[in-house]
Amino acid sequence: MKIYVDSKATTIAGDGSEQYPFKTIQAAANLAKPGDTVLVLPGVYHENVNPVNAGKEEARITYKSVEPLGAVITGAEKIDTWQQVEENVWKVSIPNDLFGDYNPYTTRVLGDWFDARIVAHTGEVYLNDQALYEVTTLDQVKDPKVDSKSWYPEKTVYTWYTTQDGENDSTIIYANFQGSNPNEERVEINVRENCFYPQKEGVGYITLAGFGVTKAATQWAPPTAHQEGMIGPHWSKGWVIEDCDISHSKCSGISLGKYLQPNNDNKWLKWKYKDGTQTERDAVLQASYEGWDKEHVGSHIVRRNHIHDCGQTGIVGHLGGAFSLIENNDIHDINVRQNIAGAEIGGIKMHAAIDVIYRHNHIHHNTRGLWLDWQAQGTRVTQNIFDHNCLPIDFKYNDDTKADVMAGLGEDLWIEVSHGPTLIDNNILLSERSVRFAAQGIAFVHNLIGGSFTAVGTGTNNNSVELSSNRYTPYHQIHDTKVAGFMTFQHGDDKFYNNIFVQQSLRPELQKINEDIGGKPDEWDNCNFAVGTEPFAEYPSFEEWKKQFDGYCGIYSPNSDRYYNHLPVWSDGNVYFNGAKPYDNEEGAVISDKPVQLELVTKDGQIYLNTNLEDVVPQKTANMISTSTIMMAFEPEEKYENPDGSPITFDTDFFGNHRDGGKVTPGPFIDSQETQLPLF
Repeated sequence: MKIYVDSKATTIAGDGSEQYPFKTIQAAANLAKPGDTVLVLPGVYHENVNPVNAGKEEARITYKSVEPLGAVITGAEKIDTWQQVEENVWKVSIPNDLFGDYNPYTTRVLGDWFDARIVAHTGEVYLNDQALYEVTTLDQVKDPKVDSKSWYPEKTVYTWYTTQDGENDSTIIYANFQGSNPNEERVEINVRENCFYPQKEGVGYITLAGFGVTKAATQWAPPTAHQEGMIGPHWSKGWVIEDCDISHSKCSGISLGKYLQPNNDNKWLKWKYKDGTQTERDAVLQASYEGWDKEHVGSHIVRRNHIHDCGQTGIVGHLGGAFSLIENNDIHDINVRQNIAGAEIGGIKMHAAIDVIYRHNHIHHNTRGLWLDWQAQGTRVTQNIFDHNCLPIDFKYNDDTKADVMAGLGEDLWIEVSHGPTLIDNNILLSERSVRFAAQGIAFVHNLIGGSFTAVGTGTNNNSVELSSNRYTPYHQIHDTKVAGFMTFQHGDDKFYNNIFVQQSLRPELQKINEDIGGKPDEWDNCNFAVGTEPFAEYPSFEEWKKQFDGYCGIYSPNSDRYYNHLPVWSDGNVYFNGAKPYDNEEGAVISDKPVQLELVTKDGQIYLNTNLEDVVPQKTANMISTSTIMMAFEPEEKYENPDGSPITFDTDFFGNHRDGGKVTPGPFIDSQETQLPLF
C-alpha cells in the first residue's frame, strides 16, 4: 500500500490517500505495515518521527521523499521574535511549553569520554544554516573573541548564551548575529532530540530514502551509553538509509549504536570508581547475554548520503552496526567547530565493526576520518578517499595553540585496541597522517598512502602513571558476535603488500610542529610525519619470530617473554617515493628517486587526482595478493576474507576494474590511464 504525506495538505483529517494525504509523517508511521511505502511530498516537516512498526526482510517499510531531498525533516523551529539588546546582540524569550519533556537549553552535553570541562547544551542556534557558537556568559556574547581552535575561526564571533527565567517558565537566549537582523533572516533553534528514530527497540527493516534531515538536539554518544543520532535504527536489523542529506546534528548524524543498558548507561560518568574501559567490557558482555547477534541486530546499509556539519560524528555505532555496509557517502566538516570534545569523534566512529564494509566513501575535512575502536574484526575499508583529516588548513602553531595540537592532530584512520583481521585495501589516503596504530592484525593491500604512520606500538595502555594498565579487549568467534577471548596487545601482526607510499611536503605549520615535538615518544601519539613503514623497524619477520619457539615443548618456563614480544610484520611489493622509507628488513621494496606530486582537484563537481604517478610507478612488478597469501590475524585466528567466509583475491582496483593474473601494478590503479578518471 502507498501512503501519502504532504505538509501543505489543507485537510487536517487526511486518510493517507493521494487525494487526502496525511499532513505529518508520524500519522503515516502510525499505520505503515510491512510492504507499505510512505511517499512524502516536498516540504519541511517539523517532527521527531517515531516509526512504530517494523518491516520484514521480504517486505520492508519504505519512507521515501517523492522529490529527492524535497522533503526535509527538521528538529528545529524558526524563531522571529527577537528583541535587540544592543548593536549586534539580540534576545528572545521562549515558553518552555515549546520543548515538552526535553528542553535542549537545560540539557547539557554529557557522557562517558566527553570533556566535561566544556559547558555545552544540546540546543543550538542557527543563522541561515550556520550554527552559532555557545558561550557561558552574556559578556561573551556582547564581546566575543575569536577561537583559534575552530576550523572557521572567523565565524566564532557569532555567539549565543542561554539562561532560564524561572518566574515565567521560559528559556532566554541571547545571540550575537554580527549585524544581521534575526527577524529578517532565517534563524532557527534546536527543539527536538531526534528526527527519525524509533522509541522502542526491534523496529527493523526500514528504508529511509531521499530526505533532508537536519538540526536535532542529540546527546553525546559514547559506547557505554544509549547511542543516539538524528537518524538511527535503535537496536534493530536491516535498515537502509540512502540518498539523504544529513546535517547539523549537535552530536551525531546517524547512529547504528547501542541500546540502553540502565545499569551501565554512562556509568563511568555517574559512578567513577570503575574505569571506563572496564565498564565498556561489561557492556559488551552484557549485550552478548541479552540478544546481540546477527539474527536480531545490525546488517544495515548506509549509502549515497551527504553527511556534514555535525558536532561529534557523521556516523557513530557500538555493537549495533555489526555486519553493515557503509558505501558511497560524502562525509565532511565533522567536529570542525571544535566546540565539543572527547574521545568519540570522527567522520565515522565505530566500535565493534564486526564484518562491516566501508566502501567508496569520500571522508574529508574532519578532525579525524574513520576511527575503528575495539573489535574491528572482519572489517574491510576499501576504495575510499581520505583527505584533509588533520589540523585545519589555516591552523597557526604558537604558544596559545600548542596545548591543543595533540588533541586536534587527527588522521585518516585510527585503528585502536583491535586484534583484527582489519583489511585496508585500494584506498587513497592523502592527509598528512594516514594511520594511527594502536592495534594489531591489520593488512594494507594496494593503497596509495600519502601520510605517515603514527603511534606504532603505543596507545594501548590506560593512562595509569605508576601502575600497569594494559588494555585488554575482546575478540570474537569468526564472523560472529560471540566473545572468544580477551587479550592485551603485543603490536605487529601487520601486513603491507603492493602499496605506494609518497612523502608529501608538510604545510609550514605542520613543519613547525614536526620540528618542535615530532617523533618524541608519547603513550598516545609520537607525532610522526615521516611516510613509510620505517616505524616497524624493530619488528621481526615471521621467520625471526618463530625461532624463539624452537625446541620449546610447552612446559613451564621461567621466561615467557616469547608470548609477549612484538608479533611479526610481513611486506612485499611496496613502492616508495619522495623520501618515504621502508623498514630495514622489508622484502621487495622499490625505492624511487623520481618525484611524485599528489593533489585532489574538483572539476564539474567531481574529484580527480592530479598526479604524475602514471609516469613513474613500475608496471606489473608485484605479485597478486589473496586471502591465501596473507597470514591470518594472530589472536582470533581469522583469515582476511569476505564476511560470508569466501576468499578474496585482490584482482579489482579502486574503480572495480580487473587486475590480470600474474604480475600486477602496485597501488590502487591497474594502469596509468586510470589516474585521469574521476574518483568520486
